[in-house]
Amino acid sequence: MCGRFVITSAPAALRQLFGYIEQPNFPPRHNVAPTQPIPVVLLENGGRHFQLMRWGLIPSWVEDPRKFALLINARSETVRDKPAFKNAIKRRRALIPADGYYEWQDAGGRKRPFFIHRRDGHPIAFAALTETWMGPNGEEQDTVAIVTAPASADLATLHHRVPVTIAPGEFERWLDSRANSVDDVMPMLRGPEVGEFAWHQVTKRVNHVDNDDPQLVLPMTVEAIAAEEAPPKKAAPRKPAATEDDGQGSLF
Repeated sequence: MCGRFVITSAPAALRQLFGYIEQPNFPPRHNVAPTQPIPVVLLENGGRHFQLMRWGLIPSWVEDPRKFALLINARSETVRDKPAFKNAIKRRRALIPADGYYEWQDAGGRKRPFFIHRRDGHPIAFAALTETWMGPNGEEQDTVAIVTAPASADLATLHHRVPVTIAPGEFERWLDSRANSVDDVMPMLRGPEVGEFAWHQVTKRVNHVDNDDPQLVLPMTVEAIAAEEAPPKKAAPRKPAATEDDGQGSLF
């Protein structure tokens, strides 16, 4: 799955890579979380466009989003059959720019966070599906989910699923739903090749969405890992302060 990711490339570099016509200026993000607005690249009217959308897809037929499960990921194996995604995969495919993502490895009941990124350091394009939800009062909300697939043998040591990434040469094929049917793009919905991605353990500070700084993606030293995983020390009991007694006693 993919539940947190990172965008640190310069806006100009991402604009050049993805080819959208807008010129957005946004700060680097080191801990992007569900329900937050995230950058999405779409193909509309023959051109690529940049748009902010809520991470967490809401199908158009949902009456009350507050009572609907948060759909941050869409499984590639069932995406063409699930009611929440079967229309989006046909007509509303998109890309999400990123520079890496976090995954938590279950190590004997302890969740250890890892930062995963392309081995060559290049930005990533997540395969995504979008939906515009319209409320009863005419309100609209553009929403998006990241497509996931079974992990390759190396990444499976961290988690059994990974986000689907689209190579730059395949951007147009994925985005153009008029020229390319679901059958045309389904072979693209797979995990990366073995060795394509690298990873390292990072601080547990990433667990808290309020933390968003460059230190979150730095590799942890052996000493730092041991310090974070050590059980908290129990505070020593406080000794009562010595007082002088004049024989009259005191309430304070």
